[in-house]
Amino acid sequence: MVSTVNMWGYPDEAAVDRDLTGWSIEAEDGGIGKVARANNEAGASWLIVDTGPWIFGKKVMLPAGVIARINSENEVVHVNRTKEEIKNAPEFDEGRYQEQTYRDELGGYYGPGGRGYRQ
Repeated sequence: MVSTVNMWGYPDEAAVDRDLTGWSIEAEDGGIGKVARANNEAGASWLIVDTGPWIFGKKVMLPAGVIARINSENEVVHVNRTKEEIKNAPEFDEGRYQEQTYRDELGGYYGPGGRGYRQ
């Protein structure tokens, strides 16, 4: 099994001590929504994004490792994935998102060897 540990840590240390709830999320090719919830736990950090009308009001969970940078002035989180890659990720599961098996599945998609992986 591919290690997905790095997928769950913030690459930008500035994000670690911030509550990103309410911030906008920008994929490489445009906005995807706003942060509904964020977890800053070391090695298990993630964002749950409310996509609004973009994907019919669904939510997506993004491992912190997909964050490219944050813009504190405008409260925007930039991720290094496209809208299509995010849309094709495993569906957000409200009942399982805190379970390790669900995070392994999601990390496997975004991590090395996964369909949503890019360096």
